[in-house]
Amino acid sequence: MKHRTGHPTGSLCVLLASVLWGTTGTAATFAPDVGPLAIGAVAMGLGGLLQALVAAPRIRRESAGLRARRGAVLLGALAVAIYPLAFYSSMHLAGVATGTVVSIGSAPLASALVERTVDGRRLTRRWTTGAALGLAGTVLLCAAEAAHASTGAGAGAGSAGATVLGVGLGLVAGFTYALYSWAAHRLISHGVGSSAAMGAVFGIGGLLLMPVLLATGAPLLDSWSNAAVGTYMALVPMFLGYVLFGWGLAHVPASTATTLSLLEPAVAAVLAVVVVGERLPLPGWLGVALVVGCLAVLTTPAGARRRSRTTSAVVAAEHV
Repeated sequence: MKHRTGHPTGSLCVLLASVLWGTTGTAATFAPDVGPLAIGAVAMGLGGLLQALVAAPRIRRESAGLRARRGAVLLGALAVAIYPLAFYSSMHLAGVATGTVVSIGSAPLASALVERTVDGRRLTRRWTTGAALGLAGTVLLCAAEAAHASTGAGAGAGSAGATVLGVGLGLVAGFTYALYSWAAHRLISHGVGSSAAMGAVFGIGGLLLMPVLLATGAPLLDSWSNAAVGTYMALVPMFLGYVLFGWGLAHVPASTATTLSLLEPAVAAVLAVVVVGERLPLPGWLGVALVVGCLAVLTTPAGARRRSRTTSAVVAAEHV
């Protein structure tokens, strides 16, 4: 199956998924007594099991293809189980902004490294330009939030040791995010339907997270607000978000999908300002603008870019 990096349907699905994922940090603030392991386990665990349940008929029909590539299925499922535990723990230890930026910001580089090493895929100039803009934007977001937190006005992390550990866990989250994205894309590119591929990978990953949820999830039942947060996280960002992400992976490479996901920290930052009442300094807004620029580079259809270059050439010739 041949994928087009600029396919508008795939890009739009990934962007919509990223918007939903960007709401998780704000949603978690409504359940402050629930720990990061429980949040991660309920979100990805129940969300993954729901994906498997909905996709069960397709998983049965395509079981032969899934068994033939069980290595990719199991690798992706293990990454799915590790990712939310590392991601939410990173935000808990290093702060929401830093944890999100490190986790999501490192994923495109990890994804490109996996594709280059395993698939021999070359990085395009367009991807490199978009990734550079997106990473610069996420770094500015992180620096702005860190500077704001150091003044005592923002919600920062605890000790320096906790921050370092949080950054380390963020890198683990970024790598596992890239890994399960690559595994799902590999299954889809070898003929497995997106719903069957995502349902199998996330269903097994959800099963692996159930012991963690049983061990840490009691606070989710302490109040209606905690239960509502857990239900929202499982149904909307994780179930619906990853259904959209799976559709996106059917049309764009994993490295492009993870780069488009850089919209998530930008959405999270804006929601923190609008809903939670945090303040975002000017460099942070500049970071948001750079992320938007990254998305524009990666999502503009190739035909439009060619027409733009042709028009520019004609205009230049007319002025000679």
